[in-house]
Amino acid sequence: MSHDDQEWGRDEPDGGTGRGRGRPGGPDDERRMHPIGWKVPIAVAVASALAAYPLVAAFYSALPPLPWTAVPTLLLLAVGEAITGHHTRRRIRRAPGTEPIEPLSAARLVALAKASALFASLAVGVFAGMAVYLGGRLQTPLPREDFFTSLGTMAAGAVLFGAAVFLEWACRVPDDDSEGEPGPA
Repeated sequence: MSHDDQEWGRDEPDGGTGRGRGRPGGPDDERRMHPIGWKVPIAVAVASALAAYPLVAAFYSALPPLPWTAVPTLLLLAVGEAITGHHTRRRIRRAPGTEPIEPLSAARLVALAKASALFASLAVGVFAGMAVYLGGRLQTPLPREDFFTSLGTMAAGAVLFGAAVFLEWACRVPDDDSEGEPGPA
């Protein structure tokens, strides 16, 4: 055994930390996937709203009318993720008539869910910042249309966020000892 192995505890199964595998703070803990949570999405939404407001205030007159097509696009993405979540949940639970899901496919779906949640948070924040700016300019027709479009897009982003959280939840593997609640991802 070399000096480096002794120093870093490489010959010990717990990496020399005194903590075993699977325990909180153990060597596998940093590499383990964690649920989406609420802190990062809220921080992204608030930061993007705070950044969007002055940008919209500075450049609104140069922007084209806000397209309403973002609303159905985000809603279609949300429906797709919700349906995928439903089917994934059934496959992970090994419901009758379903094939088990490949672990790599489930990991890809979790990555999609996490990315969608962050994108939805960004969309909610940007369009909230835009709606706040346009809220004081509802007397003229174009800002009024853009205000309602931004509110609709913000709501569609919130629906996409909900669908992404559901998809991430659906990918969790159930604990062996409980039927109803899933274990950590």
